[in-house]
Amino acid sequence: MKTKEHSRQVREKVLEKFKAGNLNVSWELTLCDCWGRERMLEQSKAHFFESSVIVHWSGGIDLKFHHISTIQLHGVRKEPQRSHKTRKPKWRSLILELDTEPPYLYLGKDRLMKLMLLQPGVIVGIWRGKNQVAFIMISLHFHKLVEKSLLGSPACPYSESVGLSPVVDSDPELGLHGYTLHFVLHNTGTEIMSGHFQQLFCHKGQIRRGLVELRVIRRTSLSQHRSLSGNIKLPWKGEELEGAVENCCIMSLTLLDEFQKPFWCVSTPIHITMAKRTVSFDYSGHDFQMLYRNPDGEVKMLLVWLEEQKQFFLIGLTVCVPVAKVNKRFNTEY
Repeated sequence: MKTKEHSRQVREKVLEKFKAGNLNVSWELTLCDCWGRERMLEQSKAHFFESSVIVHWSGGIDLKFHHISTIQLHGVRKEPQRSHKTRKPKWRSLILELDTEPPYLYLGKDRLMKLMLLQPGVIVGIWRGKNQVAFIMISLHFHKLVEKSLLGSPACPYSESVGLSPVVDSDPELGLHGYTLHFVLHNTGTEIMSGHFQQLFCHKGQIRRGLVELRVIRRTSLSQHRSLSGNIKLPWKGEELEGAVENCCIMSLTLLDEFQKPFWCVSTPIHITMAKRTVSFDYSGHDFQMLYRNPDGEVKMLLVWLEEQKQFFLIGLTVCVPVAKVNKRFNTEY
């Protein structure tokens, strides 16, 4: 309960920092097209959640998707103007820069919109039949977001110094137990599922493929299974139209080590795909999965769709982190 209370207090402090008028932080996109021209977009909306914020840009993009060559995300702090004569330029802190090269991940579509995902975590909404960009959304985790938004330079992101965790000589499995996970599935307006899981572990003999597997929800343990509220979908708005793309949402994950220090934090779009059917005597619905991989870790979710209830159940959740990352943090040699 202390960890939950601490997480709530940290979350509220972050929200206060961003919403406080004296901080005056927003986020800007710079789009560079294949002819070298730049377009700078100020954010249209920001949706705040437990551990992340979804930032939305729409209007004034006026580009086809395949004409965008690079995307830059800056945190911007505008200094207050004391007079019309003393205008200070706004400070821009680079958070993200990516080249929009294929392959792209297709998230889904409805009758008007197609959603494409550019890693890491940039959603591009494209009008179907036109290939015209309608909007761009990026989900940002709160961890170090204030520093990333303020302390980088216009050309170089903020660099976080990562110190080693305390070494405990008497613990032969240091770094393999005592993890805490705060896990949220949500979209731009609704929380689909939220869970807080403690004392996660992996024995040395269970390390596979260079990954430490933390089994959070097991299919064989019915008491751990979670129902997901409502449909899994991502609402969108562009110009005067709106809709929702089914079977995709945002995953926000905060993994703390046994010393309650952030070990892996990520907020990213994720989508549902069919899973290989396994023999099951507990549910009669169809199996689906949601998978996420990046160099810092993997997330595997197994879901079942119950037709009578018209509802998804989360029946499996595994978080994997590279053993090399564990060794680096805890000065171990697994």
